[in-house]
Amino acid sequence: MAVREWKTLLIPYDQAVEELKVKFRSIRKEYRRRKDYSPIEFVTGRVKELSSILEKANKFNIPLDRIEYEMEDIAGIRIMCQFVHDIETVVELIRKRKDMSIVYEKDYVQNVKESGYRSYHIIIKYPIYMADGPRNILAEIQIRTLAMNFWATVEHSLNYKYKHDIPKEIKSKLKRAADAAFELDQQMLEIKDEIMDAQKLFEVKSSIISNIMNNIFTLTTIGKAAEASRFRMQLNKLIEEGEVFELNNLLRATEKSIEMHK
Repeated sequence: MAVREWKTLLIPYDQAVEELKVKFRSIRKEYRRRKDYSPIEFVTGRVKELSSILEKANKFNIPLDRIEYEMEDIAGIRIMCQFVHDIETVVELIRKRKDMSIVYEKDYVQNVKESGYRSYHIIIKYPIYMADGPRNILAEIQIRTLAMNFWATVEHSLNYKYKHDIPKEIKSKLKRAADAAFELDQQMLEIKDEIMDAQKLFEVKSSIISNIMNNIFTLTTIGKAAEASRFRMQLNKLIEEGEVFELNNLLRATEKSIEMHK
């Protein structure tokens, strides 16, 4: 198959990846808009490189004319979570969706690979609409914690370097690192409430500070530069160590000033 034909074959996979990234990122935004905790920390996606497609087809004896039917990970989406418990939440979100159908699932969180690899894989069939009509695309969704993802990225690099024949000593160290990463995830669960409270506080303070800065800019544009400068100095003092109630007091003061000068 010529390179041009391969590029044509991969066009729908590019579209599927872009659409899926938007959809899962929108879920995260929806939680954030509601001021709720999002089980999705961030989302990435990629279409498999042609060299990797051919290598895998050769390894598993997949005929080139059967690749789009038998190779399930040409389109790949990766969803990262902060906590192990978030993985099941994301899985349930996917199971309930009507715009994609699950082909099968693989739980490598509970059923850890011998190497130490942990992740949750879902193979889906995803419909896309091309200029010449609808297509069903197979795609793989990997759901894992940030610690699991860091380990998996390292293992992938080493597999590439050693052509999937990592030396025994390095394999052993990798396995210990995988166990340590999972232990980190377990310890993070124990202080999950404290972490979430801290993140919530940060978001609240960021929102108030943003509103104050907008009000200071408004005062500047209506010719009240001296007053804007005074509020800016107060804000600078509060940004690092100010309490939420102090920031709220400053916000109300800027709002009153704008009302007075209108």
